[in-house]
Amino acid sequence: MCSGPRPESADAETFAKYRKEGGVVVVFSIPEEAARAAVSDPLVMIASDGMPITGSKVHPRGQATFARVLGHYVRQEKVLSLMTALRKMTLMPAQRLEKRAPMFRDKGRIRVGADADITIFEPEKVIDKATFEDPLQPSEGIPFVLVNGIAVVRDGQLVNDVSPGRAARAPVQ
Repeated sequence: MCSGPRPESADAETFAKYRKEGGVVVVFSIPEEAARAAVSDPLVMIASDGMPITGSKVHPRGQATFARVLGHYVRQEKVLSLMTALRKMTLMPAQRLEKRAPMFRDKGRIRVGADADITIFEPEKVIDKATFEDPLQPSEGIPFVLVNGIAVVRDGQLVNDVSPGRAARAPVQ
């Protein structure tokens, strides 16, 4: 789920050429109607598997998934309510993962003793801006992000030289 123009379309021949040359080939296989249906399904959680590839070569989904849902699917399309979207992004993934990795009991909730991972956003302004051409463009309408209670975004700007995150892994069995 990302906005902006897409790179060139590939047919079987160009796909094979690019695969042979190496690099990244992105396949678009989810129509907007299917994305809308998935986002609104009560059992579907919202997360991103967008990972950096090399340097600034990243999929815009890695920067924009949550802002896309809040701005596009909640505010503009009204496919789901704000509270439902927030539950799908926070509590549902934490509850799913805590069965295997107990440290997720302190994620996705605001309560005494929980990790202070908090995003403060403006519901009337939040929107994704990352595109394939400019995948590192930050979303708008997110003035503050706290990780373990430490600001990593302040006044809409990344804070340099802070790394308060901790790995969250399941125990080795």
